[in-house]
Amino acid sequence: MKLDNRLNAMTVDVEDYFQVSAFEGVVEKKDWDSISLRVGDNTHRLLDLFAANNVKSTFFTLGWVAQRCPDVIKRIVNEGHELASHGLAHQRATTMNEQELYDDIKQSKDILEDIGGVALKGYRAPSFSINDSNTWAYDILKDLGFTYSSSTYPINHDLYGVPEWPRFKYERENGLIEIPIPTVRKKGSNVGIGGGGYFRLYPYWLSKRRITEFMQSESAPYSFYFHPWEIDPEQPKFSSAPWKSKARHYINLSRMEGKIEKLLGDFNWVTMQQAYEIE
Repeated sequence: MKLDNRLNAMTVDVEDYFQVSAFEGVVEKKDWDSISLRVGDNTHRLLDLFAANNVKSTFFTLGWVAQRCPDVIKRIVNEGHELASHGLAHQRATTMNEQELYDDIKQSKDILEDIGGVALKGYRAPSFSINDSNTWAYDILKDLGFTYSSSTYPINHDLYGVPEWPRFKYERENGLIEIPIPTVRKKGSNVGIGGGGYFRLYPYWLSKRRITEFMQSESAPYSFYFHPWEIDPEQPKFSSAPWKSKARHYINLSRMEGKIEKLLGDFNWVTMQQAYEIE
């Protein structure tokens, strides 16, 4: 039995293990094509898991991955999931000027739409990298025909975060919709409960309790995010990476798939467009 009847958004950020921001100083983009891809097989595993649990998801996908795994893109679309953009090659929006970001997002959108055969409505910046320094990114998204973004996490974090920004879906001045990653309020601060490393770190019962707490105290939909590499404990390890990056990236990988399966069974999951009624 589902713990709550509301429809919530399941999302996957489709990138490979060597493309994460934490390993930027260890793996150079020029070397990506020399590394064996695992994102294709891992995303197919997720699609199998979603199909077995009658779940639909939004897949925020890198254009770089789409070019090399077109079969994954076609399956995402053919099985009724939502295809969305995660940028071209996981470069954080805060590291680009306006023209560079425009080109990055446009190339990604063109690649994904060409392979998937559908129009994209959603975008998620790598590492939630829209903040006070680059709000002009929303004008770029609007100009390129996007309807919504899910690019902010209103928490304090050493790598990202806009704790003073809105916690729930809202409309920007230009009409674009922003859907922040979910948080709960604890002692006057926002605490992240949207997935990713927090979900791998905590025992499942605690994550479930916090999600349930969100649903009991808020009327908004809940959304969850994670990555295909998080269900892949056999992925190659980067021993030269900083210890904090390794701790965050590798913790509880072997337990993640089981946790995801429990999550799929406990709540109702649909795409971002469906959960947030995006036209």
